[in-house]
Amino acid sequence: MEAITVLDADQCWNLLSESVMGRLALSADGEPEIFPINAYAHNGKILFRTGEGTKLSELAVNSRVAFETDGFTSKIGWSVVAKGHARILTGTKEIQEADQLPLKPWVPTLKMNYVEIDVTEISGRRFAFGPEPDRYPV
Repeated sequence: MEAITVLDADQCWNLLSESVMGRLALSADGEPEIFPINAYAHNGKILFRTGEGTKLSELAVNSRVAFETDGFTSKIGWSVVAKGHARILTGTKEIQEADQLPLKPWVPTLKMNYVEIDVTEISGRRFAFGPEPDRYPV
């Protein structure tokens, strides 16, 4: 097995669809910010819920975001990064449809807003763990 394997889009979406937690990267007041979120991926989109606050207000100003999720065992690891445009759901029908998805807040707080990321770019890598190669081979 190669130490690093670049994943194709289907492999990335498969890993993304099985993941429930990741990190949302966006720009807040001109500075990079990263927020842990639970999310649901389907049909080329990533959906998450959020309350009022920094994420929501910044997404209204700059919709470009990145979402990263990963996983690992003692022998392998992987990482998927999806980039795209975020949109706050506002239509009654789309909110009702989102309510039917398996996306519930993990912490006991109200998260009344749904945000959908329309993914325009996705990439991923799988890593095989092992000892560092000899820096000075004989």
